[in-house]
Amino acid sequence: MFDEKLPKYYLVKKAIVENIDNEVYDSKEPIPSERELMETYQVSRITIRKAIDELVTEGYLYKVQGKGTYVKTDEGSNNLFSITSCTEDVLKLGLTPSKKVVVSELVDANVKRAKALEITTSDNVYMIGRILYADKEPLNYTLTFLPEKIFPGLSKYDLKKESLYQIITEVYGVKITKARRTIEAIGAQDEIAEYLDIEEGTPIILFRCITYGIVNGREIPIENFKCYYRTDKFKFYIDQVR
Repeated sequence: MFDEKLPKYYLVKKAIVENIDNEVYDSKEPIPSERELMETYQVSRITIRKAIDELVTEGYLYKVQGKGTYVKTDEGSNNLFSITSCTEDVLKLGLTPSKKVVVSELVDANVKRAKALEITTSDNVYMIGRILYADKEPLNYTLTFLPEKIFPGLSKYDLKKESLYQIITEVYGVKITKARRTIEAIGAQDEIAEYLDIEEGTPIILFRCITYGIVNGREIPIENFKCYYRTDKFKFYIDQVR
């Protein structure tokens, strides 16, 4: 059924991309299985796997272990210039957010944290690690540090149920003004891969961020965090103007 002059895997890729563009596949359901694709296109399993693997690499598809292969859409995206809570981001996508707190304790501010938050190493900071889920699928893992002197008593709040940014603004009266972020692509390792339910070495996006807010009339750092995002579940965009 294919032009014999072109590699079969390439023609399968082209056919699948056409189906994606024409929205033949439901993004919430897996695409047809390898066996079904073999029967549809009358090619070998090796050919199907090569086509699928390349489409995953090129960003058309993503795999969920034990469930199948899905179409990657633009629905899970966020503007890099916006300052919103992760809970808000998930709600905007029409998905149900949930969180799991894996660490919550008061620790000393080391030199690096003290410098980022403009405090001293004798100050204490809350260290909070949370996994964010969207429709029960892990989306990101965030490790956050907040100065105790700005947020006394923060540990009494249930961050599994409540939005941290909502607590910061509504309970502590801090107006969030800006965030300074750095972004890099890394391979998921150790507990990060475990938290995100992906294999070690899987490409993910790491955000490092210092968030600023108004406290007693001054704009100061109020939060320092690292956030690890699954790349098969979320993407970011930038609006540029001239």
